[in-house]
Amino acid sequence: MKLRVAYRRFAAWFGLALLAAAAPAAAQTGVNKLQHIVVIYMENRSFDNLYGLFPGANGITNAGAAAIQVDKDGKPLAKPVPVIDTRLKPPAPDPRFPADLPNTPFRLEPYVPLAGGLTGDLIHAFYHQQQQINDGQMNKFAAVSNAGGLTMGYFDGSPMKLWDYAKRYTLADNFFHAAFGGSFLNHFWLICACSPRHPDAPDAIRAKLDESGKMTKNGMVTPDGYAVNTMQPEHGPKNPTIHHEELLPPQDMTTIGDRLSEKGIAWAYYAGGWNEANAGTVDPVRFSYHHQPFAFLKKFGPGTEGRARHLKDLDDFIADIDKGTLPPVAYYKPRRGINQHPCCTDVGDGDAHAADLLRRIEASPLWPSTAVILTYDENGGWWDHVAPPKVDRWGPGARVPAIIISPFARKGFIDHTLYDTTSILKLIELRFGLAPLGERDAKANDLTAAFDFGG
Repeated sequence: MKLRVAYRRFAAWFGLALLAAAAPAAAQTGVNKLQHIVVIYMENRSFDNLYGLFPGANGITNAGAAAIQVDKDGKPLAKPVPVIDTRLKPPAPDPRFPADLPNTPFRLEPYVPLAGGLTGDLIHAFYHQQQQINDGQMNKFAAVSNAGGLTMGYFDGSPMKLWDYAKRYTLADNFFHAAFGGSFLNHFWLICACSPRHPDAPDAIRAKLDESGKMTKNGMVTPDGYAVNTMQPEHGPKNPTIHHEELLPPQDMTTIGDRLSEKGIAWAYYAGGWNEANAGTVDPVRFSYHHQPFAFLKKFGPGTEGRARHLKDLDDFIADIDKGTLPPVAYYKPRRGINQHPCCTDVGDGDAHAADLLRRIEASPLWPSTAVILTYDENGGWWDHVAPPKVDRWGPGARVPAIIISPFARKGFIDHTLYDTTSILKLIELRFGLAPLGERDAKANDLTAAFDFGG
């Protein structure tokens, strides 16, 4: 009798289990509707440089006192600052620009077209940017820049395809890159909300500061051993001509990749030119080694399972989009020449490339459950009038564009919420139930104000 009762109970439980297994999954709600988060990480543009004329955004017309640049002593620049072309050897005034440009922001198009034009590069380094920000006054960009008055130039970005995406979806106009300075450091903050360590760095590459904390000698590494300016991974891929002192030893910090892998959630970091770089056959002129943050980590070293599984090429990215097989979290870094970096690509080529990828995603099986965050690693030395919040010794740095493209993104919306690069981490952590990587991402706003998930 007891056996029959036990059997009936088991049969009832088993039947309910079968029904539960056969039933459709419960409807996804809120942020859980996002099955794919894609980050497209463009290069070196401030918000004002491309979107300063965007209707309704906090743009050029709100610049106020920050529009008047001052010299290193804090006095308004009495003379126009020449535009320097840093592509020339040695750098010299760019003959395309008049010598009498005013000491205010100015349109670039009369001298450099939005599509098809190149400028020199502008210094965008850790200590230099802090000097340019000048305690939030945003008025020492020209005085500190190696490109002179070029830093104050801006485009009418309305012909861009990305501008149209910003009009149709959500443009965040209060989004800052996470760390002062350049691409190298900000790529680390993209994946770990942290700065890499180099405690044994030789003195030759360490910065020197005076008693007040002002830089007296620039360097790749802070006096206390953090790598902040451009380095390449010691275990590669790296430019074969680089000096050994400029290589960063393998790192072991915890990243968003670790958090995802611990929960069995697939992810990948795609980069243009990666297969060639990994094979040692890429042209160094066409590839930026310091844009590959996972390549600096021990667990993603040459020959590791981690590198093979998670570090992919642009060709893989396109194939995974078209087949609908992107992992739940995907990063994509365009190669040099199509990433909108000054000196190496014009704005138009990078715009066309990014827009093509967005069209592919919209046409793919992924689209109904995907959010794309398209943003920039840092400002590239271009001026912006909005002072970043003061959070910690690392940043945030200057304001950069960020566009949220998704069926769930608010349509035609300008999001004024305060964000920085670690807000992307916060969104991923929120969606997949992950622990924060550090204090910055733990406290960051999570980008959900840019979405409308319905009921």
